[in-house]
Amino acid sequence: MKLLVTGGLGFIGSNFARNMMDKAEITVVDALKYGSNEHNLRDLDCTLVKGDICDYDLITELVKNTDAIANFAAETHVDRSISNPYAFVESNVIGTYTILEAMRNVNPDVRLVHIGTDEVYGDIEEGSFKEDDTLRPSSPYSASKAAADMFFLAYVRTYGLDAVITRCTNNYGPYQFPEKLIPKAILRAQMDLKIPIYGTGENVRDWIFVKDHCEAIDLVLERGIRGEIYNISGGEEKTNLEVATEILRLMDKPNLIEFVEDRPGHDIRYSLDSSKLRSLGWKPKHNFKEGLKETVAWYLENEWWWKPLADEKLLHPTPWKLEWR
Repeated sequence: MKLLVTGGLGFIGSNFARNMMDKAEITVVDALKYGSNEHNLRDLDCTLVKGDICDYDLITELVKNTDAIANFAAETHVDRSISNPYAFVESNVIGTYTILEAMRNVNPDVRLVHIGTDEVYGDIEEGSFKEDDTLRPSSPYSASKAAADMFFLAYVRTYGLDAVITRCTNNYGPYQFPEKLIPKAILRAQMDLKIPIYGTGENVRDWIFVKDHCEAIDLVLERGIRGEIYNISGGEEKTNLEVATEILRLMDKPNLIEFVEDRPGHDIRYSLDSSKLRSLGWKPKHNFKEGLKETVAWYLENEWWWKPLADEKLLHPTPWKLEWR
């Protein structure tokens, strides 16, 4: 199988490429923006193409010669979407449209898995979201991802494309960009710096180890039904405060937690019902403590990877700032 991985030099995309190396001939296309790293796949035998998913001519050529697509390419950081929403519309909406148009025009039989997010549902105080629940995105990021999902579903119905959507809870693991909560907490603790936690730290996220997520995507690529949506969840709900506290415990560090001004529109709790996917035979292999221990060890053992990324801006304790355009 010839597999095209868009955004394959990012966190989840590069882990997925690693997971698929024994199953497919892989081509990775990536614009190498801030969240990507050319070192993520430096040891793998795959074809790397530097390019933007908004480049229709490039994407058309790549789609023409592939059997399946896994679309990871996206702007993903909520704080950055608050500062500059346009970049998220451009990448997540226009980029999605470009991929779909390329499929429609040159390879309508190609199989596509679009990697979505649980954030399109908004927050939920009790219970868990199912795939057919109403979308209520809270940030420019989640709104752009919801729009992308709608485009995929529309192209499936209108043009008969073979596309499926996955929506996953919060990921963690190797190769995650240092501005995200877990790597930021690990790196700041390693440098004995304060760990910034929004508000009171009681916001709840369901965490999944990235390798478990990648195995779920592989299953959906193989067995998912055209036009369907599949929730992916780890079943490991933790408050942000609990996550930071566990990292400090694993690293044998004192209490470095510092509460900072809350993020605008900060969702209280995310939770997904992934029984639909689990009925196909998937379940996560890592519990949170095991996965977090492996993640902490990876960052401590791979300073060569994160040191060039850990500048003052990425590690700043108040990571969002409104910028008017």
